[in-house]
Amino acid sequence: MKKAFEVENPDFNLSPLTGMTRQHYIEMAKYLLERAFTHINSIEDPLTFPPVPGKTYPQPDDPDWRWRSLEFEALERTFTLAGPLIHVDPEVEIKGIKLRDYYSLQLYNALTRGHKNSLPLPEDLPDSTYQFTCEFGGLFKTLLLMPETLWTTYTEEQKNEMVVTISKWAHHRTTQNNWRIFNIVTLSFLKKYGYEIDDELLKSHLLWVASYHSGNGWYLEQTYNYYSISLFIVYTTIWCRTFGDEYYPEIAEIIERSAKKLMESITSFFGRDGYINMWSRSICYRTWVSGAFPVAFMLKEDPLIDAGFARRLCTGSLLQFVTREEFYHNEIPSLGFYGQKEYMVQNYSCPASPFLMFLPFICLALPEDSPFWTARENEGFWEELGENSKTTVLKHPGLVLANHGKSGASEIIPGKVYYDDPNYSKLIYNTHFPWEDHNPAGGTSMEYSFRSWDPRDVRGDDINFYLTGLKVDNSAEKNRTFSISQSMVFNGVKDGVIYRQAIMRKPPNNGVGYIIDLADIIIPGGVIRVDRTRLAFEHELTLGHFGLPHIKGEKAVVNQFAEGNKKVITAAIKGRRVALINYTGWDEVDCLVHENRNAEADESTVLFTRKKRLAKNPAMEIMITVMLHKTDNSKWTPEELSPIKNFEIMEVTPVFSTMGAKITLADGKIYEVYFEEIDGNRRC
Repeated sequence: MKKAFEVENPDFNLSPLTGMTRQHYIEMAKYLLERAFTHINSIEDPLTFPPVPGKTYPQPDDPDWRWRSLEFEALERTFTLAGPLIHVDPEVEIKGIKLRDYYSLQLYNALTRGHKNSLPLPEDLPDSTYQFTCEFGGLFKTLLLMPETLWTTYTEEQKNEMVVTISKWAHHRTTQNNWRIFNIVTLSFLKKYGYEIDDELLKSHLLWVASYHSGNGWYLEQTYNYYSISLFIVYTTIWCRTFGDEYYPEIAEIIERSAKKLMESITSFFGRDGYINMWSRSICYRTWVSGAFPVAFMLKEDPLIDAGFARRLCTGSLLQFVTREEFYHNEIPSLGFYGQKEYMVQNYSCPASPFLMFLPFICLALPEDSPFWTARENEGFWEELGENSKTTVLKHPGLVLANHGKSGASEIIPGKVYYDDPNYSKLIYNTHFPWEDHNPAGGTSMEYSFRSWDPRDVRGDDINFYLTGLKVDNSAEKNRTFSISQSMVFNGVKDGVIYRQAIMRKPPNNGVGYIIDLADIIIPGGVIRVDRTRLAFEHELTLGHFGLPHIKGEKAVVNQFAEGNKKVITAAIKGRRVALINYTGWDEVDCLVHENRNAEADESTVLFTRKKRLAKNPAMEIMITVMLHKTDNSKWTPEELSPIKNFEIMEVTPVFSTMGAKITLADGKIYEVYFEEIDGNRRC
């Protein structure tokens, strides 16, 4: 078997950019399942994968139900590929095993009592939420869309046996938001095929889910993230077409409207070549957000996305991963992004979890004459972008999307972040420069890193004790390391300037004394940062650029020079370059080699700038930096490294705010950064 997927016999007439057609999607699905099926020898073997050491489940001492969960997750999530293949060809085989027979048998065994891999019932376990509910949702999402793949293979007696387990999990406890969709899908499947359910419970779940729609097609999950697309839009649109339109048309219309709004901006999340952005939790699911593209052709009206552009992006996102040898671990998609990376995954994942990334294969449920398959690939808005950049503002989830024609990269600029987590808290996420984990020694990539030098923190005293007499834990040891922002708020976009605030500490540690007011000005191939510190006590700050991985151990080439007060540092690896330009507000620029933090390599280079302020009451400061990136090997020109013609810092601005700046670009364009009423404009 080949070490990675290859597009054989590409069709560059229909798909001039990728060569991929519907038949290639079928071949890709078969290739991925052939690798997965190396872990079984016969139709009788439950599909399971070797546990991965680290935080993911199952752990060696886990109870038996956790191992059943691993098996059920492997069965259900590989069915994300197998179901569409069976839909296309009911006789399809992998390793001489007929897929329809295999999944019919294994699902029957899992859902009826008395088999070695049968699932426990909720009453067999302590009352809680379990992974089984999630997998039922995934399974019946596929079976609602393609019921003939498995459900019609069972006798009525077999179905009745299985429904006992299905119904108990469908009616069981769920979590507060996206998981309700799993119960909705499973309950709806039962009702559609004539089985008794609690209709009021189903309606309640539906109303709850609809209540989370926030605008721009986005739903509130724990925060705003890819779950809003993949579950709240993809799963529920399938639900609408297969059940909701008939049984709950008003709620289906809510979902339909939100899906249409999402389609207005979904293409801006992807790079020119279809690359997805490594952002938010569950990043091992990678391309699951690309499921939005086939869903665009399941909506009632004409899709808002050009079909050739949709297939180009969907295909490109899959090829981003499946063509890489390092993507595979134990013959299946690794727990990480490009390769196996322990620090990038959550403890609710198991070795089978990444198969959810193949959600886009619901495209095989579209008819062969769907525009998704027949339209000629194209690059959509990128064709007219040239070397310019465009931004899309999604004010409700607090996201700004930047598409850089100069580099072909797309960026997510988050504004509503509720905790310190590199999955969410980076200043910018870039499709071609995946994020790095936090470095407690400072210089964290694309973050403001903060360390207190307040002597009370250094001693471990409670700062507030001197005012209240009430002790709050303050760890001197913890304070010796750098921390990243504890939360971020979105303050809107005005005259081309994106305003946010990074809250470096929260109450009771005087949160209003630990604010960095952020102002981003998007320029071709990068961003100008005009940020204002409101840090009340002695402190040290670093601001890091994107990390550059040392591919195959080849280190980044770093250069540094000064030009008057301007300090410039650049770094380059094959095919990628970054530049950091410090205009004012910082002491120095520098670089660090990080270990085991980057998505692509064990070592990486990060450029950063640093400052230390040891006055008891530091003044507010304006910090002006430029962060540029390239996705080629061309050298930086003097013009590229001089995007700012001049700047003026004002203690009092024309709009009567304090500490602002006027920035004049080399092309003569002027930006006014005033932080006017920024605290009152918070949108959390």
